[in-house]
Amino acid sequence: MRSEEWFVLACVAIMLTACGSQPPRAIEREEPAAVKPAPQKPSYVLKKGGGFYQDDGPGDSVPDNLDAIPDAQPRAEPLHRFANRPYSVLGRDYVPYQELKPYKARGIGSWYGRKFHGQKTSSGEAYDMFAMTAAHPTLPLPSYVRVTNLANGKSVVVRVNDRGPFLHDRVIDLSYAAAWKLGYVGSGSAQVEVESVLPGDAPKEAPAGDTLLAAAPARPETAGAAAAADPIAQIAAAAPADPPPLPAVQELRGTFLQLGAFGNLDNAESFRARILKQLTWLGETIHVHPKDGMYRLHLGPYRDAQEAGRVAERIREALAFKPFVVQR
Repeated sequence: MRSEEWFVLACVAIMLTACGSQPPRAIEREEPAAVKPAPQKPSYVLKKGGGFYQDDGPGDSVPDNLDAIPDAQPRAEPLHRFANRPYSVLGRDYVPYQELKPYKARGIGSWYGRKFHGQKTSSGEAYDMFAMTAAHPTLPLPSYVRVTNLANGKSVVVRVNDRGPFLHDRVIDLSYAAAWKLGYVGSGSAQVEVESVLPGDAPKEAPAGDTLLAAAPARPETAGAAAAADPIAQIAAAAPADPPPLPAVQELRGTFLQLGAFGNLDNAESFRARILKQLTWLGETIHVHPKDGMYRLHLGPYRDAQEAGRVAERIREALAFKPFVVQR
């Protein structure tokens, strides 16, 4: 065999020996990188229809004097035209009361805050978490109730202007301010008693700025003579026994559109500026009407409710919310 052939055979033998001496190569598998769990959306605990979420809260600007916010003052109001009709939520039917009447119940009360602040309530009003208001599934809108925290005995009077809650063990959802005054904003809920307050049940207070003078009753035998001698006494004798209180000085009266109600004056002024910027065609003035610790934005006055209603419809078409007519 030629030397060249021996050389080729020797090279092949060396290669075969080298390959045979190596262990079979295992298939390498890379260790999977640590997979980070996908971020989960926060789990909310919804008290259906206006309720407390775990990430709900007071917001960035909370008034320093929440305890000083006065309770709602019960007064006679017309019931809402649409908000008291029967309705269904989560497969359950609700039939709201069609008139004011006594009501009393116990259960869990919750609260709702910044997640719903500024949104429409069932009555069409803007929800203000710093107002003394509440949501109830069947009480007439609007109406008034006294809510008592059974754990500490604290009570507040609130105006019911929204629907909810819709969990069976919940009886009422309070505004943030009302729940604060009852002492359960931290826990989110509490055992409460809810009792209706009819307008005639609440003590009436004289409007601010009015001065009531108490006079001793005249003796029957001298009353006639005094009236004849004093012209002012004659006018007083002809007046009704209990004349209605005079309106506050310089307070406008008439028909207005309410654009919103706020627990903070800065918020009210900010919303008014935004409305004026968006509705350049408005010819009436937007007044800030302070009452009962609230700042209400009233547009007007108008000649009658029909004229106010036409403007309200234009606002609804422009801003997708419809103010409601109020009388002052």
